Amino acid sequence: MLRIALPNKGRLAEDVRGVFADAGLEIRARGERALTASLGGEFEAIFVRSQDIPELVSDGVADAGVTGWDLVCEAGREVDVRLDLEFGRCRLVLAVRDDSGIERVEQLPSRTRAATVFPRLARAFFAEKGLAVEVVPVSGAAEVAPHLGIADVVVDLTSTGSTLRTNGLKEICTLVESTARLIARPGLAADRAGALRDLEDALASVLRARGKRYLMANVPRARLEAVREVLPGLSGPTVIELYGGGPLVAVHAVVAEASLYRTVAALKALGGEGILVTRIERLLP
Repeated sequence: MLRIALPNKGRLAEDVRGVFADAGLEIRARGERALTASLGGEFEAIFVRSQDIPELVSDGVADAGVTGWDLVCEAGREVDVRLDLEFGRCRLVLAVRDDSGIERVEQLPSRTRAATVFPRLARAFFAEKGLAVEVVPVSGAAEVAPHLGIADVVVDLTSTGSTLRTNGLKEICTLVESTARLIARPGLAADRAGALRDLEDALASVLRARGKRYLMANVPRARLEAVREVLPGLSGPTVIELYGGGPLVAVHAVVAEASLYRTVAALKALGGEGILVTRIERLLP
């Protein structure tokens, strides 16, 4: 079995469980506190801290894993990044006090202290900028450090910036943009590499289906060219003859959810009828 390291708690863990379930790999654990579980009988999951996953994968304890790109960068371990899962979106930013008067990173005074849970990334960033900034590692809640005198600025994760603003801080630059990634141990054996490709394809098919709908309608044969303009689909709509022929044909197409309202309205204006829209769980190219 391919062993996959997955986050054991938090929003990222919930999103991971969701995308795996949609891919047909439901997590079957013996209980909420179980440290391992079967994934549809095809893979074995181990539940660990998100920040430990790059190291476990790099060292071969797990064949693959899912964690944030920010944590992969901070770990600095050798892994293969196989797929961007497109959720868990956040940014690692440099933030200063609102009343600091600092608008750009180049304005940081010499010997500024920066509190962060990401010391490796912070040190590399300040070194690249040629700034003499002292990095102060903390275990959490970095945004409170300037108010406690622990540090002058923070390097912290944010998604909306609301927590920083609530604590009187403002962003001045972004170090890393992050989403959840499927990573793998380099040099997997052939049998495990094949299983990993199957897993990657299954997860990618779920992501490809998000934001899409499957639309079916009966439309006038005489308006088919106009219908093709409304329903481009992945490679044009599928056109199917109805039993007995006649003036109508059936068209099927994948459409963007964001444009669904206008698409249906345009089909109706062209004489479309019997319009049916369904969700898509997985979409393979």
